[in-house]
Amino acid sequence: MSTENERDANREDGPAEIVDRVSGTGIPIRGNDIDTDQIIPARFMKVVTFDGLGEFAFFDQRFDGEDNEKDHPFNEEQYQGANVMVVNANFGCGSSREHAPQALQRWGIDAIVGESFASIFAGNCLALGIPTVTASPEEIGALQAFVEENPDAEITVDVERELVVYGSGDEETAVNVDVADAQHKALVEGVWDTTALMKANEDAVRETADSLPYMSDD
Repeated sequence: MSTENERDANREDGPAEIVDRVSGTGIPIRGNDIDTDQIIPARFMKVVTFDGLGEFAFFDQRFDGEDNEKDHPFNEEQYQGANVMVVNANFGCGSSREHAPQALQRWGIDAIVGESFASIFAGNCLALGIPTVTASPEEIGALQAFVEENPDAEITVDVERELVVYGSGDEETAVNVDVADAQHKALVEGVWDTTALMKANEDAVRETADSLPYMSDD
């Protein structure tokens, strides 16, 4: 999985990267119906770019009115550097703000495993190359418990094979997950970033534009 800087380079130089697998450590976020206002409060959306949004992810769940830290996984030392988030049902519901996945990505999240996702949130994640894969409540609960007990353990989200693998040796667990067909195709074939695709096919785009009678250079 590429870093954010490598993603930016991909956008400049060619098609989007292929996201067939994401590996890293996990961070559990428990609770159903966590909405986009919890993920990124509206007052932090008054920005020209998305840069710096990561520090405001889950801000009101992480800090009180005097900016004192509250108990939240994003504040806990053992989860710093984690990039696979494990969530429960209907994650990302509420408004359609694209700032929510932008904030998560800038905090460091590269993939999200959950029981279910709000459709618009999942679409906004796909536009950033972030897989949102689903499993049963029992499987998600087991994975969250594993992450809490083993914060340094690696988790692999295999988008292509639709598997999440964690643990090692005799304790390795492989969970069959669901990846929406459109998401699977976009990520595995590297066609999730439409801007990158247009840049990579600039000559064809220009040729098509030049052939249109209502397009001109004037």
